[in-house]
Amino acid sequence: MATGKINVSVDNIFPLIKKFLYSDHEIFLRELISNATDATIKLNHLTSIGEAKVEYDNPMIEVKVDKEGKKLHIIDPGLGMTEEEVKKYINDIAFSGAEEFLDKYKDADKDAGIIGHFGLGFYSSFMVAEKVEIISKSYKDEPAIHWSCDGSPKFTLKKGKKEDHGTEIILHIAEDSTEFLEENRISELLNKYNKFMPIPIKFGTKTETLPKPEGAKDEEPAPTKEVDNIINNPNPAWTKQPTELKDEDYKSFYRELYPMQFEEPLFNIHLNVDYPFNLTGILYFPKLGNDLNMQKDRIQLFQNQVFVTDNVEGIVPEFLTMLRGVIDSPDIPLNVSRSYLQADGAVKKISSYITRKVADKLSSLFKNNREDFESKWNDIKIVIEYGMLSEDKFFEKSDKFALYPTVDGEFFTFEELQEKIKDNQTDKDEKLVVLYASDKEGQHSYIEAAKAKGYQVLLMDSPIISHLMQKLETSKEKLSFARVDADHLDNLIKKEDTQISKLSDEEKEKLKTNLEEVITDKGYTIQMEAMDSNASPFIITEPEFMRRMKEMQQSGGGGGMFGMGNMPEMYNLIVNTNHELVGEILNTKTSKKRERLINQSLDLARLSKGLLKGEELTNFIKRSYEMVK
Repeated sequence: MATGKINVSVDNIFPLIKKFLYSDHEIFLRELISNATDATIKLNHLTSIGEAKVEYDNPMIEVKVDKEGKKLHIIDPGLGMTEEEVKKYINDIAFSGAEEFLDKYKDADKDAGIIGHFGLGFYSSFMVAEKVEIISKSYKDEPAIHWSCDGSPKFTLKKGKKEDHGTEIILHIAEDSTEFLEENRISELLNKYNKFMPIPIKFGTKTETLPKPEGAKDEEPAPTKEVDNIINNPNPAWTKQPTELKDEDYKSFYRELYPMQFEEPLFNIHLNVDYPFNLTGILYFPKLGNDLNMQKDRIQLFQNQVFVTDNVEGIVPEFLTMLRGVIDSPDIPLNVSRSYLQADGAVKKISSYITRKVADKLSSLFKNNREDFESKWNDIKIVIEYGMLSEDKFFEKSDKFALYPTVDGEFFTFEELQEKIKDNQTDKDEKLVVLYASDKEGQHSYIEAAKAKGYQVLLMDSPIISHLMQKLETSKEKLSFARVDADHLDNLIKKEDTQISKLSDEEKEKLKTNLEEVITDKGYTIQMEAMDSNASPFIITEPEFMRRMKEMQQSGGGGGMFGMGNMPEMYNLIVNTNHELVGEILNTKTSKKRERLINQSLDLARLSKGLLKGEELTNFIKRSYEMVK
């Protein structure tokens, strides 16, 4: 049996680079500037430990466009390369200089923030360039070098003309990539990928207005001067300690991240951990309301201040992807394109940490200023409810701060709600029945009827509330949720004492036959119920289970999961056999009057349910006027 080693050669790697290695050609600039930053930070580390005897004062990376010469320059004042290093790091492309450096200086990663792990990053330049040159001088006392390659396996390496340490990469832009000679395009990429790189990046100059000298006349123009145009913020808020920042600093950084977002965030969560993994960042809660379709992918992922992606799926739990902000971690593994995450244990730990941190922050806000937390509830509840549904650990923690608002604007935790309603809203089977409304105006009459009996009615109107109620009912003992219009109140909260019907069984059968002759709509199931004589004669309810399944289907899951397809509208028509009007319908001698009374009573019930519309509403109004003539 023969064994051997597979070698990656330049002959077969170039086509791979050009076509398949990177999903998006524009990231070549990110890679080159990341390498330039890496080299500059490395030099800083070497000078700090006395291994490099060079000046390191206010280093700056420069990007220059030469449109006429069809060239793009990236210049850094970093440690540069010797001839041997060029052969090793550029020609032997399977070897990563950053990896070797980190291996030699074990503490450099922590102390100096080296980006590292870039591997084939330099070769991404051949996706947009027909020829690439490197002019470099090492911080060591060795001659400068000049390397050149036209994208074939052949290269040239000779002595270069460069006095200062550092490296200049010159890209001769290919005909199919001339967009990268446009200043606006380069500016766009620098802002996208390098906005928070740790070394200042210069891209051209800008005009700065100076204060007028004393004694200058009003009509005299203010003096100006040309200054370096630094496109990045090397010290963004997330790289600082929370103790260094005030509320305004967090808001200012939010505006820097989202310049087109005019609404202030509600609050922020500063992430800062260095064991068992390294993670920093700031997450912001924007105003969300009930909008499940709010734009996601607004959290930006960085690796040591290098932008990687705004697709944080897998790192940030699904329920938090509606938030905004920044996450930065060198411990998140990335593939060669640095665009997609690879699932591993570290990522799962990071996801759990973020979930716990968010839960702790919400708990703290609730405990420290409950009134303020309540005022923000409607803007943040969708995230919390989504988290309760999707993350069991978050569900457990949220039990202490998740709120249940009533139709009257009061807020209770579940424990407080349970204590408040247990005496009045526990049914004969010892089950706690939580009444709720989803539309305070549309279900007004049902709400008022419940309040008249001393019942508390919650206002639960988010699009995923049906899913959450299902989870609460299965997680807590002897609990059920019922919408106030799901049945008449005596059925929703069944007590031992039941009303006695004024009608005999024969009269009820006769009444039901009369109703079925007039009400031909198959969407109604007619039920005879003995209720208080002051309750409405006709009440339309929608069965809790069927309605809830339909709502779950519409928001994802529920009915759809059980293969129920598009579920039809189904209603119960509950007829109060103890109401005076119902007795009149039964005893009316003429069928015409009976029909009019039934239709009018049904339409009134439909009107209170919000079901009377269009032609039917017009006919109801016309009939009502005729009846009061």
